[in-house]
Order: sequence, then C-alpha cells, then structure tokens
Amino acid sequence: MRHFTVKQLHDYLQQEASPLLLDVREPWEYEICHLDGSTLIPMGSLHQRLDELDREQEIVVICHHGVRSLQVCYYLASAGFSNLINLSGGIDAWANELDPDMATY
Repeated sequence: MRHFTVKQLHDYLQQEASPLLLDVREPWEYEICHLDGSTLIPMGSLHQRLDELDREQEIVVICHHGVRSLQVCYYLASAGFSNLINLSGGIDAWANELDPDMATY
C-alpha cells in the first residue's frame, strides 16, 4: 500500500493516470463534496460489493480525513488487492489545500 498526499494525487492524475477513485464515505458526505469521477461505495457496504472491484486495478481510497480509507486499504489488502493508495488527509485536505471552492463539512 502506498500513501499519497493530495498534492501527489493531483499531480499523479495530471499524468493521465487512471486509478479507480474509491470514495468510502457515506452518501450524505459524498453529496456535499467529492472528486469528479470517483465511485462511491460506503465503507459499511464494501464487503457486500467487493466483487464490483477489480483486484488488479490501481485503487485510490478516499474518505473525509484519511482514517476510514486507511482501514479500507487494510481490508482490501487482506482480500487480495495489492495496488492500493490511501489518500492521506482525505477530501478535507483536498478542499483546504487544492480547491478552496469545494464545499467542506
């Protein structure tokens, strides 16, 4: 598992990287703010929807501050996923450091 800061992820996406942006927050959080192109699978329902994910695909896991996403990365790693990136600081850091127009909560 790797860890990216929001700046690292931003730069990485500018290089035409195409990881799955997996947002594991709750739907109400996602409605407030999210990264364009991200897929919402709340942490609590991930075990039921695991088959929707490709174990070979690079996956960036996103939450509010980076705590839930780290837990999800550990869970996915135990389920056989190996190409995982945790977004340190989460969507809150993205808003504060890169996109001041993004809504926060």
